Amino acid sequence: MSKIPTSIDIEIRVRYPEVDQMGVLHHSRYWVYFEMGRTELLRAQGMVYADLEKADVLFVVANCSAKYKHPAHYDDLLTLHTEITKHGACRIDHAYELKRKSDGLLLATAQTTIASVNKEGRIIPIPDSIGFVE
Repeated sequence: MSKIPTSIDIEIRVRYPEVDQMGVLHHSRYWVYFEMGRTELLRAQGMVYADLEKADVLFVVANCSAKYKHPAHYDDLLTLHTEITKHGACRIDHAYELKRKSDGLLLATAQTTIASVNKEGRIIPIPDSIGFVE
């Protein structure tokens, strides 16, 4: 049995509608990027979020925090590292590092806790199909 990936790196280009009048990436967009990282990590694990939704499995953000260290600007190419730091029967904790690709400058770090729930919002176990090999 092969090990399921627990981290992924993706590239993201800062688009014009994501920045303010100074050309700086708006703080709210970082959370969109972090979700992109989680979604691509899930895809690398062989899962598609839409298929989980069809099976009445939803992932909700139960906790989140971020530290903004340096601004990203319009047209910067960024690298987002997303990593699972802990997991349990009903939760997955992720850590993120967002860097500017051209110089490797660390722009932001963040953490989230994702809970597995059904459509009624009740906590449910994460499906075995997303099992983690230790």
